[in-house]
Amino acid sequence: MPPRRARSSWSAVKWIAAILAIAVHVTFVLFLIFSVNWQNRKPEPVTAELYVPPAAEKIEPAKPPSEPPKPEPPKPQVEAKPPPVEPPKPDIALKEKQERARKEQAERERKEKEKQAAERREVERREAEKKEQLEKRLAEARERQAREAEALKAQAQRERQAQEKIAAAGARVKADADYIRRIQAKIRGNVVVPPDMPGNPEAIFDVVQLPSGEIIDVQLGKSSGVRAYDEAVQRAILKSSPLPRPDSPDMFRRNLTLKFRPLD
Repeated sequence: MPPRRARSSWSAVKWIAAILAIAVHVTFVLFLIFSVNWQNRKPEPVTAELYVPPAAEKIEPAKPPSEPPKPEPPKPQVEAKPPPVEPPKPDIALKEKQERARKEQAERERKEKEKQAAERREVERREAEKKEQLEKRLAEARERQAREAEALKAQAQRERQAQEKIAAAGARVKADADYIRRIQAKIRGNVVVPPDMPGNPEAIFDVVQLPSGEIIDVQLGKSSGVRAYDEAVQRAILKSSPLPRPDSPDMFRRNLTLKFRPLD
């Protein structure tokens, strides 16, 4: 509270106390007057009332307002000291130690399990990779073997076909040679070799025939050097018509080249 306001309040209180004190004194004086008048009253023909004016109110001088008490400075707050920590009792300390040891052991076991699980996963991953690589290599090997087998099969088929062609060609050559020999044999049977034929010269004739074996043309391709022998062979060819036909129609040859020697 400000000093001026405190001083005004104190003055008002003192004035009220002074007024109450005066009122009490006036009341007491009136009481005394009336009490005395009542006790000393005698029968008189004439009554008179005694009036005593009230005493003047005594006003006490107002005391100077006292200065309000100065507020005491706040006491420094003293921080309460934490209660001393009592050392745990042996049983509690032992239990706590055991609990810590149990938790530490559990943590070690958990980490060890995690490590083992990670190692198992790594081993499984490597095994899966090895298996996948092995399966891949096996698949590639099977494909390679299949390709090789197919290639060998194709090669064998080509070789077989080639052999068949060679065999067929050989058979055809043989059959053709046999066909030519039969024609030559028939013609030789009709050749009359001149008696003074020197040596064994070769004469070659080009013969044209029909499928029936009938000869339609004979030409001397190469002379033996002996005209009589060449003419004797030509007459024999025309006399041998029709010529022997081949065993198979596809072996028929329209144009024939025939070779003759006197001593064959």
